[in-house]
Amino acid sequence: MKIQEVNSPASAVPVALLPDDPLHTRFLNVLLAIWRAMTSSRRVAVGSAIVGFFILIGLIGPFFMPYNPNATSHLFITPPSPTHWLGTTVVGEDIFSQLIYGTRTSVFWGLGTGIMVTLLSVVVGLIGGYFGGWIDDVLTLLTNVSLVLPALPLAIVLAAYFPRGPLTISFVIVFTNWAWQARVLRSQTLSMRSREFVTAARMSGESSLRIIFHEIFPNEIGLVVAGFVSTTIYVVLTWAALEFLGLGDGTIPSWGSLLYWAQQAGALGGGLWWWFIPPGACIAILGAGLSLINFGIDEIADPRLRIERPANVEKHKKAVKLEKAERNGDTLLPL
Repeated sequence: MKIQEVNSPASAVPVALLPDDPLHTRFLNVLLAIWRAMTSSRRVAVGSAIVGFFILIGLIGPFFMPYNPNATSHLFITPPSPTHWLGTTVVGEDIFSQLIYGTRTSVFWGLGTGIMVTLLSVVVGLIGGYFGGWIDDVLTLLTNVSLVLPALPLAIVLAAYFPRGPLTISFVIVFTNWAWQARVLRSQTLSMRSREFVTAARMSGESSLRIIFHEIFPNEIGLVVAGFVSTTIYVVLTWAALEFLGLGDGTIPSWGSLLYWAQQAGALGGGLWWWFIPPGACIAILGAGLSLINFGIDEIADPRLRIERPANVEKHKKAVKLEKAERNGDTLLPL
């Protein structure tokens, strides 16, 4: 079975899947189509390179750290040097080692939390949109209540109440940020459940859960990926904000905890730039990489958002000029 595609100059977007193909084949075909579309965007390529770099540092960086990130020394508040590339803290901790270890904590917990938010949104959105009735009414009520609650203040209150640690922050972010994507997926599922291939699967006797996750969900992967990227951007920023406010575990190095201890030691006002600029720059660069991926996905989904390259613009101007000259009977000299 093949995916029915809509051909465009930059991408091929899957729009319908026949119900008789194996699930793994359909997922693979959809992911390959999305990959071909994404690699046609420079923004997605650059953003993916940035995110991939941080993931690589998180994977292998801790094995090459020059010092234990929590080890103290007699070198207090020293600026960057050949011995300590990013200087030391007020208790002699090596900031470079803390930054490398903090990359693993911040990136992996951020991506993992984004995945959990997305999974909860997918389950709620697809089940509510497909079944309708009282199930949809209950899930819609929970979604609307969650949407009207102020996410960040609620997250601060919950994080302050529960024991501090990455698991608590992850739970708080999942609890306060699943609703908006669930609502989008519910709307898409409402329109998808009346499609011919879904009706055919229902008439052939397939179970509701099989129809939801084998027939409808593969057609919404593009929407889920875009939602995951947007969610992960918010998760990374919220995670750093909660840790900066002292609601995380300060003994586990992360970008947010580095900023927290820098603020507690007066580094922001004392000119100790090597303490707070590196983690702040990492947060900003990772957020920029995820944003580039998000913008690229938007351009793929809506070609009207694409910006023509200067070379194409110049070609278009020359073509218009040549056409006007031909209409006027003039001769256009070659450039």
